[in-house]
Amino acid sequence: MLPHRLSLVYGAILLGVQDRLEGISDGMKGYLVVNHFLRTEKFEELYQWFVEAGQRIGIQVIIKTNVELMTCLGTGAVKEPEVSFVLFWDKDIKLAKVLEGRGYRVFNSSDAIAACDDKALTHIALEKAQVPMPRTWFSPMTYENIGYPDAGFLERIEECLGYPMVVKECFGSFGQQVYLCHNREEAVKHMGRNVIFQEYISSSFGRDIRLQVVGEQVVAGMYRYSENGDFRANISNGGKMKPYTWTAKQEALAIKSVKAIGLDFAGVDILFGKQEEPMVCEVNSNAHFKNIFDCTGVNTADFIMEYIKKMV
Repeated sequence: MLPHRLSLVYGAILLGVQDRLEGISDGMKGYLVVNHFLRTEKFEELYQWFVEAGQRIGIQVIIKTNVELMTCLGTGAVKEPEVSFVLFWDKDIKLAKVLEGRGYRVFNSSDAIAACDDKALTHIALEKAQVPMPRTWFSPMTYENIGYPDAGFLERIEECLGYPMVVKECFGSFGQQVYLCHNREEAVKHMGRNVIFQEYISSSFGRDIRLQVVGEQVVAGMYRYSENGDFRANISNGGKMKPYTWTAKQEALAIKSVKAIGLDFAGVDILFGKQEEPMVCEVNSNAHFKNIFDCTGVNTADFIMEYIKKMV
């Protein structure tokens, strides 16, 4: 049996340990929502970065897939939130709306993710905020079983943009489904039900910058460039990268774009105009920041988790 004094000391140590454990278990917890069907090594690494970034500031990040959070709607189905926030790293908009309706604070919001996921909605929001961007048209609504038997509406777009023009599918990532068309035949070939037609900015051929925005600050930037003749500078298409020191105008434009769409954080792609003036190409709500980390050493996950902690 321990002497009385040692017993007191030992008891105090145990109480201290218990208090610290309770502090951890009772601390802030949040869900990281990911897609159940997109579990590649590239994405798993990113998810783990969020878990570790949370640990560094005392937040427990619990990974949940959109399948695990599937839920029934209707009377009696609503339950109280079990976590302080949801970091929504998926594009399952309907699920994000359900979680918001049940009281969860969702980063980014369902409306903001939806606006970024559809490039037409992105540019509608940017125009409303008077954000400089290439001239952009979006395809008129049609029905899947009808399509576009008459493409005469392209005449107005051609008069405005000329050729070459950029045709982008509204839903696409990593620079995929983006085409440089030199005539109507090529434009029609890539014209689906949901596309945008965009002015070709020749002064930015094969080069752009990606600025990573969290809250109201740019936390990292990289210059992307292509040396293989591709007009796109995306790394996934063979582009290269190097750290970039952004200008005040580029920073202000990136932050304004994020605010215009209602995002908490995003990757903003900026083109170079004829006089090197910045104009927004795209805004990505769930920008995969592994490349920008490799390029700059900045871990965006740390900034996002700090931002969430501050906001919650």
